[in-house]
Amino acid sequence: MKQSESFTKEKGSRRSFLKKGALGAGATAIAAGMLPGRLAAFGQAEDDGAPVTKGDIAILTFLSALEQVEADLWIQYAELGGPNPNVPGAQGLSPIDLQLNGKSISTGLAPDYIIALQVLDGDMPQYIADNTDDEISHHRFLNNYLQSKGAKPIDLSQFAILPPSRVTGVPQNGRLTNLKQLTVDTKWWTRYRDALQNPDFGGSFENAVPDLARGQHPAIPLSNDDLVLNADGTPSTHLQAIASTAGFHFGFIEQGGSSLYPALAQKVTNLEVLRVLLSIGGSEIMHFQTWQDKAGNAPKLTDGNLSFPDLNSGNDPNTGTSGSADEFQTNLIMPEPTLFLSKQLGPVSIIRPTSTEQGGAVASVVSFVQDGLFFDPATNKNTGIVDVLMRLAEEADEAKRRL
Repeated sequence: MKQSESFTKEKGSRRSFLKKGALGAGATAIAAGMLPGRLAAFGQAEDDGAPVTKGDIAILTFLSALEQVEADLWIQYAELGGPNPNVPGAQGLSPIDLQLNGKSISTGLAPDYIIALQVLDGDMPQYIADNTDDEISHHRFLNNYLQSKGAKPIDLSQFAILPPSRVTGVPQNGRLTNLKQLTVDTKWWTRYRDALQNPDFGGSFENAVPDLARGQHPAIPLSNDDLVLNADGTPSTHLQAIASTAGFHFGFIEQGGSSLYPALAQKVTNLEVLRVLLSIGGSEIMHFQTWQDKAGNAPKLTDGNLSFPDLNSGNDPNTGTSGSADEFQTNLIMPEPTLFLSKQLGPVSIIRPTSTEQGGAVASVVSFVQDGLFFDPATNKNTGIVDVLMRLAEEADEAKRRL
């Protein structure tokens, strides 16, 4: 993961990365021709006379690209842990009709993995399917919207080269993301529980599961060998560790969108484009709220070098010291009021961060890279998708609202 580590050092310098990174032909082709001038809005109510600017198009294009990445990883989770009519409680009352480009997606191919996920919540298979459906729809809609404005849609499928799980039944086509070697930052957990610090003010936070932020951990079963139940039908410790890793990874992925959409919304010019970002961003917040609640149900266990602590013990899992209940307590899922805009205004419950100084497009890509999402075990490097995403992120972050 040396390449991922290098992003930490260059996190504050987008241009430095872009100058050093070799942008492939794919990036050049994707970036070309995406910046039309003023284009009409769909409804007069949303047309405030402001044009759809080059910056608006850059933001929409980047978000569509990121939604394609998220759709890819959620499809993998749904294939293994989505609804399965043969698993008690995992059938789902709503018909599951996940599709990608008109092709049906099989779900729930790993029943034992589903059992481990249901330790976090009995409705996990349905929630996973719904989140998957949402991300597919976000990418599809944003591409359609771009085309309606005369801009080019985005398609990253040329980078779908990473091998998926080898559990029986999983389609062995290449994927954009690697869920088998993750380094999951769980600081999002304490970020929303801290009443004294806000990342927009440079606040620092602790991990809820420190071991997840070290090393590489699978969030999906690598093969049938990982699908082991105990004699009483409960998940083995290793299988439960995999499912619990997934639970915290769900929160990590969705907290990014929760902050990214409002951060970029401040840069758009056209009112209809603003409506698009606020509307999709709101659904991302709903995803995050769901997953942080489920992650808190991960049982205390140790599997090799990975331990999940008892977050309700009142102890800080990073230091072992007592007196940290408010920072880690599992049912504190509503954003704790904290500082916002100015310390003189007093605390308020908010989504955080929303400043592009601390968040934004490039920061989102960096976090995904550090997570190991694009790590190719065949080369021990990230795939070429990183260069493209960084180029698109740079353009999105450079967008400015025109008045």
